[in-house]
Amino acid sequence: MTGRYFATARGEILPFLPAKVGRVLDLGCGTGATVALVRKERAVAWACGVELDAAAAEEAGAHCDKVFVGDAAMQPIEQEIAQFSLDLVLCLDVLEHLADPWKMVRRLSPLLAPHGRLILSVPNIRNWKFLWRLVAKGDFHYRDAGVLDRTHLRFFVRDTAIELATCGGLTLVAAANAHPFVFPDARFLLSRASGGRLEALLAKQWLVVAERRAVTS
Repeated sequence: MTGRYFATARGEILPFLPAKVGRVLDLGCGTGATVALVRKERAVAWACGVELDAAAAEEAGAHCDKVFVGDAAMQPIEQEIAQFSLDLVLCLDVLEHLADPWKMVRRLSPLLAPHGRLILSVPNIRNWKFLWRLVAKGDFHYRDAGVLDRTHLRFFVRDTAIELATCGGLTLVAAANAHPFVFPDARFLLSRASGGRLEALLAKQWLVVAERRAVTS
């Protein structure tokens, strides 16, 4: 991962924000750029970040009221955040780095308030560039970035990304290409012509949104 990654504000999440975002948790917050962006769009009263990199976490303190530093799976998040108290949980390009991302989602889901949303993004292992290198060239070499980032422990396609987002009992809201075509009309026509299969090959990342529709006892 690079410095640019740590400091990138993920603007593609903005159309999926809940109407009210008073309290937010950003897992893998980097320098806090995305939290800062959400604060500009919503009246955020409290924000918490979790970040493995100590230098990035220190910068995130400028935008977050609290920052956990270290491995996300080892942080006592539930001791600091009450059930049904968060309006937004962000897990952007972080869950694929965990040995058990499903366990993490099941931990985080109960923290969401009614109508609170989980927004996650994961790389798409079905991306055509990866498949071309694998099938045509027999290339399965890990790299410093991309789908085969050497720190990735888990791999996803659209359906399994949805399963991940909803494994904690949340309801699916949307599953979209995180970085769609610049020309939406062309995207629509190509998707229709291919029966939706082309989108699954072109997507580098899936952005999945899930929501707590009701609190169950």
